[in-house]
Parts: sequence; C-alpha cells; structure tokens
Amino acid sequence: MTAHELLFDGPASSLDVVVLAPGAGAGMRHPFMASMAARLGELGLRVARFEFPYMARAAGGRVGRPDAERVLRATWLEVIDQLGGGARLVIGGKSMGGRYASMVADDAGARGLVCLGYPFHPLGRPERTRTAHLEALRSPTLIVQGSRDAMGSRAEVEGYRLSSSIRIHWLEDGDHSFVPRRASGFTAAQHLEAAAAAVADFVRGLP
Repeated sequence: MTAHELLFDGPASSLDVVVLAPGAGAGMRHPFMASMAARLGELGLRVARFEFPYMARAAGGRVGRPDAERVLRATWLEVIDQLGGGARLVIGGKSMGGRYASMVADDAGARGLVCLGYPFHPLGRPERTRTAHLEALRSPTLIVQGSRDAMGSRAEVEGYRLSSSIRIHWLEDGDHSFVPRRASGFTAAQHLEAAAAAVADFVRGLP
C-alpha cells in the first residue's frame, strides 16, 4: 500500500477524525483547506489532509490535470486504510475531493461523509449533473453549499433527486468557496465559521 503524506490539525486524542481532500486546482495547503482544518481542530476534531498524486508530483511547480478517476478513487482508499479503516473516519473534502470521497464512502464503510462545495455539475454545464450515485448513497452525508454556487446553486440542487441520507447546509449568497457578496451582509469568515460549526455538529451526531 502506498503511504501518503498527511497533515494533521486538532487534538491527537480526539475520537472524531475527519479526512479532507482538496479540490481540483488546489493542494492540501491551500488557504481554504488550511483554514477549514484549523477551525475544525479548534472545535475539537482531529483533521487529516492529503494530496492526490498529480498535486504531489507538482511539488510547487506547474500543476497538471487531475489523475484519472480510478487513481483518485484508489488514493482515497489507500488513505482510509492508512488511517485505520473507514469505520473510524468521516471522509470528504472541497469540491473534487468531496466528490471522489462520495464515490468510495459506501464501499469503504465510512462513518460519514462531508462535502464542502459539491460540484453538482461542471462550470457552465448544468445539464451534465454528477448526481447519479448520490441518489442511492447510504453513508450519512453533510453537504455544505453556497446558495449561489456556480456548480450547484440552491435553485438547481432543490430540483435534484438525492438520497435521504444527505443533508444540505446552505450558506446564504456563498459561491463555490463560500464567499458571499458584500451586499449580502455576510462575510467569507462568517461563512467559514458557520461551515466548520455545521461539520462539527454533524460529526458529533454520528453513531
């Protein structure tokens, strides 16, 4: 089994472990990932972050295209095994990271799934939905989504057929990274705090 570099936040003694994978254009040290991990750690969760192979190969240089689906899914399964198995873990991540976590969660026996800005469809292609596997998803799932996310707005998502195991926490006027417009009366920091609080509540509520 391939050993992957892991970054940890939060107390090592915590029984609540959340594993987060980054989105397609960013790595595990991206400010969004670092901020979310730090906030969850402050709320008492143990958080692990990792890189997909294509990002690890970039090593600060030019980032290529994401790995093939089979590689992304295999990487998730390797990280889950490295951390002791799915029953101990809540898995998920930002955008693509959460999407591929959702594809392995049931088979891996994950304790739960957290998606931070799920890419329900490619940018500008709302007809190409990525929801088929979400209709039968069994893992307890929390999706935190900005209400004006260009990859799945509230108006779009409310028209999808999704499994009853999925709960969505909406961040008013947030975009794909939860950033609201100034006129909304909200700030990006407020939405990140609200997202972290929603994730912590969800994780603590899992059996």
